[in-house]
Amino acid sequence: MKGLLAVVILLASCSSGAYALDGFESVKCGANIPNVLIGKHMLAERVVVIEGRHKELGLKDLGGLGISERLFLHSWLICGSEYQLLEEARHDDTVVRDVVLFPPHSKSTPEFMGTCRVEDHEISDAIVAVLDNQAGQRVNGPLPRPLLPAKTAWKIDEGKARFVKIGSTGLRCPVDGIITVDSIY
Repeated sequence: MKGLLAVVILLASCSSGAYALDGFESVKCGANIPNVLIGKHMLAERVVVIEGRHKELGLKDLGGLGISERLFLHSWLICGSEYQLLEEARHDDTVVRDVVLFPPHSKSTPEFMGTCRVEDHEISDAIVAVLDNQAGQRVNGPLPRPLLPAKTAWKIDEGKARFVKIGSTGLRCPVDGIITVDSIY
């Protein structure tokens, strides 16, 4: 009987922990969310299931983009703020390597992902930024498409799988790299 009870307890503990391994199990509103998420394993699971499991966080998947064969940029609304997660692909999951609290963005200050220029030099690293589009440049406007100044930006260091904050002075990015729905018009 003791052996059966031990097996039941073991199975119950395994099954109760299995759902929690989506990476958000330790996140609490008001905590240092980037520190909590770094190193977490994110299982491939339907987004609606993950969001439903963490209603207390107001969790919402905002989409993502592949950076390279092994790195993925994933955006989540957590506790009312947007976070960019840099995830590294593994066998059957991804691991969060870095997290940035991302500033609010809109049509006049859209989110950008791509390559940018400083002066006449193209930065070869992928950049994630908030741009200044106060002039209302159109994403699908006439060619050549304009470059917009960056308000704040991070380059993605692919080798270290990290976000690196960079200065925005002189940093200009093409409108066709704008990735947020709120800014495509």
